[in-house]
This record gives sequence, structure tokens and C-alpha cells, in this order.
Amino acid sequence: MKKFCALLCAMTVVFSIAACGNIQAQTPVDPAETPAEERTPLSNFSEKSENADVQSESRDSTETKAEGMGADISSDEEENMAESAADTGDGGVVPETEISETAGTEADIPNGVEKAVMNMKVQVGDAVFSATLEENEAAASFVKMMRENPVSIQMSDYSGFEKVGFLGASLPVNNNQITTHAGDIVLYNGNQIVVFYGSNSWSYTRLGHVDDLTGWEEALGNGNVTVTFSLE
Repeated sequence: MKKFCALLCAMTVVFSIAACGNIQAQTPVDPAETPAEERTPLSNFSEKSENADVQSESRDSTETKAEGMGADISSDEEENMAESAADTGDGGVVPETEISETAGTEADIPNGVEKAVMNMKVQVGDAVFSATLEENEAAASFVKMMRENPVSIQMSDYSGFEKVGFLGASLPVNNNQITTHAGDIVLYNGNQIVVFYGSNSWSYTRLGHVDDLTGWEEALGNGNVTVTFSLE
């Protein structure tokens, strides 16, 4: 009898355990009881949305500043262009009269001529004379020599109308058949300087001419002389 009761109790316990298992298996899971870590909090979405709005406003502000800076630069460039145009005349173009005058001046003067130097001193003994230089390459080269040091030349008389002496260097020649007169200063054979107190016809390159001939022939005299050429 005891054994039967013990077996009945064991069977009762087994059925009770099985019944509890079925009840737990059939019980639906309440979404509200889902662990918090498995759901994304609404606060995260809110924070992301706010961050996106801040970034968007930042980009809009940067673009607005860039557009403003570009407009300021363009405005400054336009003002500078307007000022340059005002300084040069109509639209920054040099007036035609100025262009033509400059072109004409440069065209009239050969290459290599020093335009600023037009006069030189010619000293014979104690007498000093002023001479106007020619505008050619020979005269320009002669000016370069005089810029370094005055050029002194021992000159001898020839045929009663000129004094001639070696320069010690060669200058560019532009010989022409000319008739010289008193006061003319010429280059002969590229390396000899000739000063005239008379007249002669020959192939020379002109260097200059004495402006005032008062005392010129007397200073040169009949014999050999030393003539010094220098810049005024």
C-alpha cells in the first residue's frame, strides 16, 4: 500500500512539472519586458537629428561666408581696375598722341646712342670750347670712353686745315663722303680723331661740331697740340 502511494505521488509530481512547462511555453512574451539593451532609445534618434541640424547650419554658414568673401574680392578687383583706368585715361589705354610721340622719338635716335649726353668739352691748351655731339653709334662709343676718363690725344697738323691724332681704340664707323668745315670733329679710319680749322672733302664719320669758333683757329695754331675731350 505504501509503495502504491509513493508511486502515485511521484506521478503527480511529474504531471505537475509537465503542466508547468506547457504553461510557460504557451505564455506570450510581452514586448514591454524586452531587455532595454535590445531596443534603441528614442533619445539617440533625437541627438542624431540635432547633430545633423547643427552640421547643416554650419555648412550653410560656411557657404554664406565664402560667397560674401568672393563678392568682396570681386568688388575690390573692380575698384582697382577702375582706379587703374582712371590713372591711364580712357579704359587704361595710353592716348594715341603719347604713343606716336614716343615712337617718333625712339625712331629718330639710332640704337646705342646715349640720348642724355649731347655736349662735350674740347680743351686745347688753356682754351675750352663746347661741342655738340652727333647722334650715331660712333659718338655713343666716344661718350662711353669719356665717361671713364677724359680722352687726351696728341695731334699733328696736316695740310694747313686740320689736326689729326690716334685715338688708341676703334669706334664704329658710318663713313660718308662729306665736305668738312672749321669746327667739325670727325672719325677717320675708325681709330683717328680729326678736328678742322679749315675745309676738306673726304669719307668720314661725324662725331660733333664746335659751337662757338671764337679763338678756335688761334688755339690750334700751326704745330702739334694736345686736345682733351671730356663730358660737360
